[in-house]
Amino acid sequence: MFKAIVLEEAEKGVSAALQELGEDRLPAFPETDRPVTVNIEYTTLNYKDGMILNGIGRLVRHYPHVPGIDFAGTVAASAHPDFKPGDPVVLTGWRVGEASWGGHAQKARVKGDWLVPLPDGLTARRAMAIGTAGFTAMLAVMALEAHGLTPDKGEVLVTGAAGGVGSVAVATLANLGYRVAASTGRVETHDYLRGLGAAAIIERGELAEPSKRPLESERWAGSVDSVGGTTLARVLGQMAYGSSVAAVGLAGGSTLETTVLPFLLRGVNLLGIDSVMCPPALRRAAWKRLAKELPMDKLDAMTAEARLGDLLGLGKDILKGKVRGRLVVDCRD
Repeated sequence: MFKAIVLEEAEKGVSAALQELGEDRLPAFPETDRPVTVNIEYTTLNYKDGMILNGIGRLVRHYPHVPGIDFAGTVAASAHPDFKPGDPVVLTGWRVGEASWGGHAQKARVKGDWLVPLPDGLTARRAMAIGTAGFTAMLAVMALEAHGLTPDKGEVLVTGAAGGVGSVAVATLANLGYRVAASTGRVETHDYLRGLGAAAIIERGELAEPSKRPLESERWAGSVDSVGGTTLARVLGQMAYGSSVAAVGLAGGSTLETTVLPFLLRGVNLLGIDSVMCPPALRRAAWKRLAKELPMDKLDAMTAEARLGDLLGLGKDILKGKVRGRLVVDCRD
């Protein structure tokens, strides 16, 4: 038997409860998928998890359902040649917790190819402090670097900086020697962001209003944007010649109203970052870099801890912007 957050669909919406299930309830996969069963030690809470826990967006089509798009733990049983019982592993993406049962539980069964070996020096707890948010942040940093960003080019802007992606992006970029400007609308997070390494704080309102001009003064050598909408449009008009913006989120809206002038006159690149279906080789490279280049003292400083049953309330809090930084959920008894 194992504990899990189970979602049920009813006429009035989706309900969530902590239940005890038998292992026979875990999803079945054909042997060709080389399934692996994992004893989950830690999971986490992302914005998407909050939506799923509250039945928003029709992200889940089949109930009953166990949410949780991330987890870390040890292999219990394996039909995959790369994994054996006792191996530490981490999972993010692949629509786990959305299209298939996920990590808000003490056990999970997934396709073996979806798993990544936990890098040396990284614990399951810290892997979930990183989670999809931190993994996405590293993919954004890698994409910016691949398009020419180096610390000597100038200041890098991180929007939505106090959130999960933003927090890891600020800490990682600062650790790599970049001068980071962190944009946030929460005054109470200024000291927190400076503690992560932000050299400057940009008030969210400065970027939230549409610009009256398609191009403004060149200001940023690169940007990690988790807001989208008007903020992304405004940032594009402030980018330096030949620079890039890594788009990782849409907290401020999915509609992008802008002009092509930043692309045509300044050679600006808009880079889309997808962490869900990211190829395995890139996943492993990103996790190895996170283990080496994300300062663990900064990661610990941005991390709070909860228990599995706490997710029932925290799923609402994250949608209201009440969850700062990263949250790890201890799934063990």
